[in-house]
Amino acid sequence: MESLSDTIWDVLLSGTGFAQSLLALALSRSGKKVLHIDKDDYYGGAEAALSLQEVESWADSATKGSPFRHATIRNVAGEKEPEQGEKRSEKLGFSRAYSLSLSPQLIYTRSNLLPALVSSKVYRQVEFLAVGSWWIYEPENSREDKRIEGARVSQAAPSTGSLRRIPGGREDVFADKSIDLRSTRSLMKFLKLATDTEAHASLMEVWGSKPFPDFLESHLGILPRLQAPLLALTMSPHPPTKTPTSYALPRIHRHLTSVGMFGPGFGSVIPKWGGLAEIAQVACRAGAVGGGVYVLKKGFETEGDPDQQTLGREGTRLDEETQVSTVRLQGGEEIKAHWIVGSDWDLPSKVEAVTGEKAVSDYVARSITIVSSPLSQLFPPPAEGAPPPAGAVVAFPTGTLELEYESDRPQVLEDDPPPVYLIIHSSDTGECPAGQCVIYAHTTYPASSAVAHSLLQSAIDKFVAIIDESPKPQILWYLHYDQKHTPPATANDYDTNIKCAKLSNPHVLKLPDVDPGLVLEDDVLKNVRAAWRRIKGEDEGFMMFEEREGMGEEGAEDGDGET
Repeated sequence: MESLSDTIWDVLLSGTGFAQSLLALALSRSGKKVLHIDKDDYYGGAEAALSLQEVESWADSATKGSPFRHATIRNVAGEKEPEQGEKRSEKLGFSRAYSLSLSPQLIYTRSNLLPALVSSKVYRQVEFLAVGSWWIYEPENSREDKRIEGARVSQAAPSTGSLRRIPGGREDVFADKSIDLRSTRSLMKFLKLATDTEAHASLMEVWGSKPFPDFLESHLGILPRLQAPLLALTMSPHPPTKTPTSYALPRIHRHLTSVGMFGPGFGSVIPKWGGLAEIAQVACRAGAVGGGVYVLKKGFETEGDPDQQTLGREGTRLDEETQVSTVRLQGGEEIKAHWIVGSDWDLPSKVEAVTGEKAVSDYVARSITIVSSPLSQLFPPPAEGAPPPAGAVVAFPTGTLELEYESDRPQVLEDDPPPVYLIIHSSDTGECPAGQCVIYAHTTYPASSAVAHSLLQSAIDKFVAIIDESPKPQILWYLHYDQKHTPPATANDYDTNIKCAKLSNPHVLKLPDVDPGLVLEDDVLKNVRAAWRRIKGEDEGFMMFEEREGMGEEGAEDGDGET
């Protein structure tokens, strides 16, 4: 068998993250020679889904060449003595009974990804499940009209509260007896306005840069106590005062117009068996069927490796006459390719050093918690005739959580603390055994990693405490970690986003990271299309495939790829 260095590849793809895998799918019918490598021993990159044992291995090396840091695991169930008569759901299952997503995201039914999966003939291999109800946490002593100023981090005891279901449309608003007639009229006016895109342009001229709560109260007369559910629908990671109307209104429009597109009562879905990682694997399988070669545990030579300098300060060497680049893989093997594509975390280490890009980076705090309950009350049928939901969203608005900080010196936050979101996945997702649920929590940094994770744990503890079930849900296991977010340097300029700004080799393309928010944004596929266009030299036919002869679906037979 020929070695990898004996071939001049058309495309060398590095990393099997979500974006790179979609590019592999897009190139699977191009007739090009594609080599797809990954330094890890699993597919999915930052969007991977891992078993319990794999998570433990990942946590040990999470800070090396990845956007993650500060990964800590606690096996709560393993710390307890087994009790007689203990139910199976009250203890952890075997490792591979879990498929935990490092970057869980909702996919709205109006996402540009879904029609691309259909037109590329891989949709039959991915099972999507409905996200049903959206809930908001309300403290028992809610201070409706007060804003948090200089929130103090203290050892405050958790207070009780309740979950209220967020109305999903006009019918739900009319059916909610807690909303008075005047407020109902205001909400009806807002719902009509939110779905009328023609009216948005003039509104943005006046209100676009102003906080969304100011728009709701001053322009529509919506009281503060009714603003929190609307803010929750935006999935904004920022406090209300830092969430502009230009951000919030299009996202509520997306939410409202997505409901009912694929069935009554829901507007977003989650892929079964591990979220985006499942789509990445399906896309890579299509790449292998198309003749792509796949090699795991094989990345680029790192900066500390010997003789790296022979490929120049950029880690690549371009032959100007043939337009073929040379890079070196781990182990010293040199690979030649016309195009090299990867993310910040998958390209040669020298590339990042010379890009000269000073994009602002920040971190989000995440946690994954396994609980010993199906949490059935969170998954009511969203509407008559709707499919059974497998996902639910719970929002903890700004100011509803006490902050705990393991220090003798409490901190004072300069701004309002951010909201916390929980995405709850039932066992129907295939991510945990029957009788359990997985809770994915997400927030941004209000001051430090410690404070952010204090918010996450406070939200989890409150959530578990207010679930009215017998026996009470127990936390079995949890993982806390941080994820770096580096937004692209330009907005809506996808051809610029994929360039390495000061890299002299124009045949190296850098796909921006998938936004670590809770919703898959359309920018991901737009960046992939920009890279595909650079490689192909044309724009027609992106993800538009015919059925393969003798195959009912993409990937039904093994390809020429190797793993």
